[in-house]
Amino acid sequence: MMLVIRNLSVAFRRYSGLFSQDRVGRLSEIDLQVARGEVIALIGHSGAGKSLLAHSILGLLPGNAIVDGEIYFDNAPLSEAVLRTKRGRDIALLPQQTSYLDPTADVRSLIRWAAERAGKSPLIETRLAQVGLSHDVAGLYPHQLSGGMARRVLMAQATAGGARLLIADEPTAGLDPANCDIILQLLRQQADAGGAVLLITHDLATVLPYADRIAILNEGRLCCLAPIAAFHGAGDDLGSPYAQSMWRALPQNGFDAHA
Repeated sequence: MMLVIRNLSVAFRRYSGLFSQDRVGRLSEIDLQVARGEVIALIGHSGAGKSLLAHSILGLLPGNAIVDGEIYFDNAPLSEAVLRTKRGRDIALLPQQTSYLDPTADVRSLIRWAAERAGKSPLIETRLAQVGLSHDVAGLYPHQLSGGMARRVLMAQATAGGARLLIADEPTAGLDPANCDIILQLLRQQADAGGAVLLITHDLATVLPYADRIAILNEGRLCCLAPIAAFHGAGDDLGSPYAQSMWRALPQNGFDAHA
């Protein structure tokens, strides 16, 4: 397995008074594995803890976070020291917010920096073409990009370093269907070439043709982990009532969460 998460829980300390603190839990007892060649789609409503799980893997939590459990990459524990050598090289984040793009740098520089940090050739025009952008976008700055263009630049940047594990956080938000397919096909290609993808999204129907398994997060707990084949008919093969309700509520299933 490329990524192994065992019994991961995340809570946060917060002040409940002038001198007292309490602990607020956000993720509870998460067990998840992502193999080489696999795309796992992590589905959940807003606030379910999807992005928090991504940031936990990457060690990007704030100082008041309390983390219990174990995370392994290539059978080695992902300590902070190991993460410093892996982030942006072997493990890359495709972030949800386009504000991650440095506003002082043009697109060419953003992609070049990401590639060179991992010792890769920038191949600016090739990487832009892969995400459906023309070569002249290289000279633009983030404020000159539309939301959809900015998301595709983030994809080009995230893949520029040749990371083996790609954590994609809502990568298709705001994209039209054609460009959505471009991004999802690139993620599928990442896995098919021997990498692995953890694809975070709320859009179950869109990612079904590209994923191998679906993990469903509800209120910080993993309530379902099932192969794509389980998502058919009335969802009777899904072991979780919440997962069944989510599946049955899709438009193609008649919006009937209580069927």
